[in-house]
Amino acid sequence: MGLDWEQVVVAASDPVALGRWWCDALDWVVVDHGPVVFEIQPEVDRTPGIMFLPVEQAKTAQNRLHIDLRPDDQDGEVERLIGLGATRVDVGQGDASWVVLADPEGNEFCVLSGRAL
Repeated sequence: MGLDWEQVVVAASDPVALGRWWCDALDWVVVDHGPVVFEIQPEVDRTPGIMFLPVEQAKTAQNRLHIDLRPDDQDGEVERLIGLGATRVDVGQGDASWVVLADPEGNEFCVLSGRAL
């Protein structure tokens, strides 16, 4: 018996706009742009991906699940993501080695410190 991680599903007010934002942020590709589903992957047929589905309710609380990103250059990547429309958020992280940002719909994610050389 096998088990593969296929994707993370994100509920979004505007699945296409949020999906395109994450596609730009991660430099991934769009693999499904249907009337209800917007899905991105690192490259075609490479999982896991992220699927964006419509929801009417606005986000009201801190995410219980979030994505951690580990860049080569934390400061540079944080500035690039802010330039794309991310915002800094405080979820009580204090003086941590990671930076907490939120995507345009308020979903938190972390940009970890750079990789050790």
